[in-house]
Amino acid sequence: MGCHTEGLTKRKEQPATFTEKIKPLAELIAAITSGVLIAAGWLLEKGDFSTAAVLMFLLSFVIGGFAKAKEGIETTIETKELNVEMLMIFAAIGSAIIGYWAEGAILIFIFSLSGALETYTMNKSHKDISSLMKLQPEEALLINNGIEKKVPVSELDAGDQILVKPGERIPADGAIVKGHTNIDEAAITGESMPVSKENEDEVFAGTVNLTGSITVKVTKKSTETLFSKIIELVQSAQSEKSPSQLFIERFEGTYVKAVLAVVVLMMFLPHFLLGWSWTETFYRAMILLVVASPCALVASIMPATLSAISRGARHGILVKGGVHLENLGHLEAIAFDKTGTLTKGKPEVTEVIVKEGLDREEFILKAASIENFSNHPLAQAIVKYAKSNSSNKLFHPDSLQDFPGKGVKAKIGEEEWKIGKMDFVGGKEAAEAFAAGKAEEWASRGNTLVFVQVNEEVCGMFALKDTVREETKAAIDDLKRAGIYTVMLTGDSEKTAQAIAAESHVDEFFAECLPEEKVEQVKELKKRFQTVAMVGDGINDAPALALANVGIAMGEGTDVALETADIVLMKNDLPRIAEAIQLSKRMNRIIKQNVIFSITVIALLISSNFIQALDLPFGVIGHEGSTILVILNSLRLLK
Repeated sequence: MGCHTEGLTKRKEQPATFTEKIKPLAELIAAITSGVLIAAGWLLEKGDFSTAAVLMFLLSFVIGGFAKAKEGIETTIETKELNVEMLMIFAAIGSAIIGYWAEGAILIFIFSLSGALETYTMNKSHKDISSLMKLQPEEALLINNGIEKKVPVSELDAGDQILVKPGERIPADGAIVKGHTNIDEAAITGESMPVSKENEDEVFAGTVNLTGSITVKVTKKSTETLFSKIIELVQSAQSEKSPSQLFIERFEGTYVKAVLAVVVLMMFLPHFLLGWSWTETFYRAMILLVVASPCALVASIMPATLSAISRGARHGILVKGGVHLENLGHLEAIAFDKTGTLTKGKPEVTEVIVKEGLDREEFILKAASIENFSNHPLAQAIVKYAKSNSSNKLFHPDSLQDFPGKGVKAKIGEEEWKIGKMDFVGGKEAAEAFAAGKAEEWASRGNTLVFVQVNEEVCGMFALKDTVREETKAAIDDLKRAGIYTVMLTGDSEKTAQAIAAESHVDEFFAECLPEEKVEQVKELKKRFQTVAMVGDGINDAPALALANVGIAMGEGTDVALETADIVLMKNDLPRIAEAIQLSKRMNRIIKQNVIFSITVIALLISSNFIQALDLPFGVIGHEGSTILVILNSLRLLK
């Protein structure tokens, strides 16, 4: 049972066919033609051409009401229940039976006009996903043994190499193996500034190669790309109904049956109890059929939900369904994973101390030259730091020996180097003698320490830390201002967790958490707060994401996290969480406005009809006008 919007809410998003594209225009033309015929019928009636006038009104019935009558009959057969379209047709036919041809025709005209406008506005809310689908290339330039060949994107496999020229959209997820360029990633991240890409950098399907030709090694099939996942997420979101929508649909069935029962009673009781004529009694029953129809109430929720989901998608916030967006507005607490969520997920050198008398730049460069042969994140952070602080190139040590879990030993000329943990380079006494209290101070701030020994003497120390994202503090402060309690969950040590928590401004933290312990902490939060969200990016976060009322994944996170989460932040942009919460609250507020407005209008129209102060044309205008206003109010969320 539904109003004009039901067919649209149930459909699965596909590329628009020609019929779908012209449907709003065809409905509008039919409605306008119906209006013109009504005007002609009215003029003929004034000129005492009553038969010709009735013919005009009849044509208006057929042309204006055909689409809605067909839709109503098909839905009735499918669901085995009467629907609003059928109620409108019954009311129009009933008006004609008692001689109110013009009023019946006007009902059909405004009903068909509002239907055309609703189709247009609902299509507008689906515009973002349709635009996204147009961005996906259909062909790629495959390179095989030096030969270029155009192939459908669907035929690409992981490992294939493709050529992407300037100005073209990248057809598949992959990594650059040749060339460098600037890429517009707005379709994925929402960020308008181009991103510089070179060898080994990751690129995504649907993004635009702006400047140079690049050869890309495909890493995912077309059905598994990030772009495909975005489309799939938005498609599923637009088809999933929120609790409010489901409640309205359940309420609607009972409500319509009650209206039909009251209409049947009104066809007889006023004649006997109030002395109305049979014509007036039947006329008022027909008006009741029109004004008591719950079209505006039905349209109060779904257009608002679709509009909010579309707006979120444009800003890099992918919501998997109306229920999750609705829950977000009631959030009381939010738990964050630390690594890769509150922090960048990669260690950076924060402090360096070098023995007095040594050349600082040369010392760092030598240490980095040794660490360059290790894939350990700490080693690579030291290499990156050296490269960014020196124009000189790294060189090759004379010998190198790796000690897993401890460090590395190397020889540069006559110098014996050791780089690694405190115990590996001479123990606590040697380290403290060199660092003079710095080691303990830096460790208390959450740093990991790497010591450097040259010829049996500790000569340097690197402090490294997984640094807090620049936007983290502002994002957490925004959430706290909104009255949301913030918690950090991490597997790191107590000291590191305490330092990061203080820097991030979270209200509370829990350290040394295994995946199952993160789940337990979320359970405890759910006991303390009614609605709890979890934000994470790793496989170990997936159980907690699934347990939370709302799971939020970082876009650069693992596939498991993305699949488990209810909301995905495409650009790892934490401030988007507060933006999504505000969007949810705004959506919930607009839905309340729509529901209250539609119920108020229905009550006023029904009351006016019972006191005989409402004619059919004004009842139609009030009913259909309220429906259109409700949908237009919902569309404000698109801006």
